[in-house]
Amino acid sequence: MVVDTLIAGGTVVTADDTFEASVAVDGAEIVAVGQRDCLPDAREEIDATGKYVMPGLMDAQTHVHDRSSIDTHETAGMAAAAGGITTYMDFSWMYVDHQPHKEPQSLMEGIRAKQAKADGKAVVDYALHGGITDDQEGVLDELADAHEAGVTSFKMFTGGTFPVGYGLINLVMERLGELGGVGVFHTEEADVCDRLAERLQREGKSDPKYFAESRPDYAEAMAADTVLRAAQAHGAKYFGIHTTSRAAAEVIDRFREDGSLVRAETCTHYTVYDKSEFDRRGNLVKIAPPLREADDVAAMYEYLESGTLDLVSTDHCSYTRDKKEVDNWWDSTSGANQLQTSVPVFFDEAVNRRGYSPSFVVEKMSTNIADTYGMPNKGTLDPGTHADIVVFDPDATYTVTADDNFSKADFSVYEGREVTGRVETTMVRGETVYDDGEIHVPAGYGDFVAREVPNWSNETHQ
Repeated sequence: MVVDTLIAGGTVVTADDTFEASVAVDGAEIVAVGQRDCLPDAREEIDATGKYVMPGLMDAQTHVHDRSSIDTHETAGMAAAAGGITTYMDFSWMYVDHQPHKEPQSLMEGIRAKQAKADGKAVVDYALHGGITDDQEGVLDELADAHEAGVTSFKMFTGGTFPVGYGLINLVMERLGELGGVGVFHTEEADVCDRLAERLQREGKSDPKYFAESRPDYAEAMAADTVLRAAQAHGAKYFGIHTTSRAAAEVIDRFREDGSLVRAETCTHYTVYDKSEFDRRGNLVKIAPPLREADDVAAMYEYLESGTLDLVSTDHCSYTRDKKEVDNWWDSTSGANQLQTSVPVFFDEAVNRRGYSPSFVVEKMSTNIADTYGMPNKGTLDPGTHADIVVFDPDATYTVTADDNFSKADFSVYEGREVTGRVETTMVRGETVYDDGEIHVPAGYGDFVAREVPNWSNETHQ
């Protein structure tokens, strides 16, 4: 037998272990992991000596080609490939292009519209969360259809531009308890945040640092507590996105039990920056929810380590600098592009600066994402799964610059940060999509990942 590709001589890193081995790939699948002399010959051999060989990293929360992002699936996909992200999860919306001034559409119309935007454009694989952003009970009748279409998680906001009421959230969670899908929540108590923002604007407190005061940690914790109670009442799966604070993590931890119904994430920027970054980068780091205190950064690692926070995502949004650097923080867009930088930045922070293992990165940025969101062919190097593989140089040191962006964004929130650890090669379903600074596949190579209803039993997630 001759296989297509052999990645030889590297150090394999899984969520559980690190060991010297080679990886054999044939077609779109991994066929074997073992010692080089025990594996078949290959048409192509990649020398991974001195490198880590990881499952393709994943991003469970991105915004692509809508109100929150000028990136298309082509430019976002190229950024993802360069950043070691082999599958990202985007959002469909119930308003066209996620624009509040446009007419609402149905949940399924939103899903089909987002798939149409990715068709012929995606560079790596992608999946969708269904965004429930219009407070209409008709969406309850569409949830089963969405499950059938491979969309098994549904995002709702308790505040911001597209809040839905707790009444609808309760009914959605009741239905998801029956179907098995996941409720995904941006939790901030709307009335609290809106009134604080209005007061800050009246007082003329326009400096970027005041954004954090408009959306305090207790508002995040309050909303999480309310939604978690509804989820618990209906035996539904709750996922808390972009957890920022000790206060919110403590609420999630109180409800979590064995992880069979409650899971959550944080984002790379909350593991690296505290709110003092507003003094250095201004509105460029205006991200919702906002950066918190240094103790909250420490809390993210505490709860990642304990398992209360299961994974790390980016909340990738892309804008140009002129949309961020405006006079009043309330006129600035929220979010930052990170698909290309998240993996090396988190690796450098967690492994090099805080002493965690490379397996910690794989667990939180790959394996747990696949497990949490029902993608059994992703997130591991197990034979028979997709050959989504990253060759990572743990010793390469460089300085982050927006000049390297594949994203349309013309800045990076990590600009000037020295990082040790670089993505060298990214493979998606057996094809090299990125290598040594270059994209190697055409737009449209990436596929839509139709997801299963995830199994959150304690046996599958330790």
